[in-house]
Amino acid sequence: MTERVVLAYSGGLDTSVAIPYLAEKMNAEVIAVAVDLGQGGEDMDVIQKRALDCGAAESVVVDAKEEFAADFCLPALRANALYMDRYPLVSSLSRPLIVKHLVSAAQRFNGTIVSHGCTGKGNDQVRFEAGLAALAPGLRVVAPARDFAWTRDKAIEYAESKNLPIETSKKNPFSIDQNLWGRAVETGFLEDIWNGPTEDVYSYTADPAQPRAADEVVITFEAGVPVKLDGRALTPYQIIAEMNARAGAQGVGRIDMVEDRLVGIKSREVYEAPGAVALIAAHMELENVTVERDLARFKRGVDQRWSELVYDGLWFSPLKDALESLIDDAQKYVTGDIRMTLHAGKAVVTGRRSEESLYDFSLATYDTGDTFDQSLAKGFVQLFSLPAKIAAARDAKRA
Repeated sequence: MTERVVLAYSGGLDTSVAIPYLAEKMNAEVIAVAVDLGQGGEDMDVIQKRALDCGAAESVVVDAKEEFAADFCLPALRANALYMDRYPLVSSLSRPLIVKHLVSAAQRFNGTIVSHGCTGKGNDQVRFEAGLAALAPGLRVVAPARDFAWTRDKAIEYAESKNLPIETSKKNPFSIDQNLWGRAVETGFLEDIWNGPTEDVYSYTADPAQPRAADEVVITFEAGVPVKLDGRALTPYQIIAEMNARAGAQGVGRIDMVEDRLVGIKSREVYEAPGAVALIAAHMELENVTVERDLARFKRGVDQRWSELVYDGLWFSPLKDALESLIDDAQKYVTGDIRMTLHAGKAVVTGRRSEESLYDFSLATYDTGDTFDQSLAKGFVQLFSLPAKIAAARDAKRA
């Protein structure tokens, strides 16, 4: 019986070359699965046809835009997910959803092998395979770029020898991954970390240095989930897409960083995540207004660990599930409006209002009407500083 390989298909060089290569190498039928995550760019119908033209036995396109927004981007937003305090997990979030649909396709088409286009130097190989291990441990995994030592030059030569219907130019130096939550760019001249990115690196964001009028937006949240923009009720997908357009037009969300990869090396990455950066900033500020101090302090550590788990490919893990229970509970009162100005590459909060606010004007004000009893502060300060005072006295005796 001919084996069937389910391939995570992007329509690009590496995965297009993988179709005939896997068919020859493994004497298998290849089922190409492309997942629409709101990445834009090429028409998904074109990508579906390209897979067939490259020799796929079946070509499947999954419209997962709304699913990605609701079930992956929103949990990241509620966790204020920023790996190394900066990166909003653009690629990391998409991989478990792709894995879910690869497993579904394997069940539908009786696939026994799953394949992806990741190299052995990146994080995505772990994300794909850790997800597959959790959801379908019986499936074998083959990664041509890693397992058969494919290089870009080899892939281009193979594509040309097979007359595959894809562009095989060596002139485009960048490796690009994009979806609704953002865009990741690496390789080429960016591998020299002294080189600054040029404007042609960017696609989701306009040059923040160009003069333009500011854009003001009011984002309404319910239990940590954005539900309205400027009073208009929208789906999660519509909100993220509109914030991408509006914040991107103001140059918001450009990130240039050297990050710690899971495989142990450092990598220079350039990201664009206009909607994600603006929405996370708004959500953080609403949490500042509505979440009690000790819970807020503890949640910041939970958010960081959640981000690390997702970055490391452990979306389907007991610890992540447990952390989400706390995050969900902490969002009970994160309801209200945030007013934000988008301008010159920045998303700045200028107003907050919430029926669940813990901000008490009469306690906070320094003017007439102040109800804070300042006479209690002296004793509080003395007791609060007592442990340090006692320790300092001990140290003085030993000096």
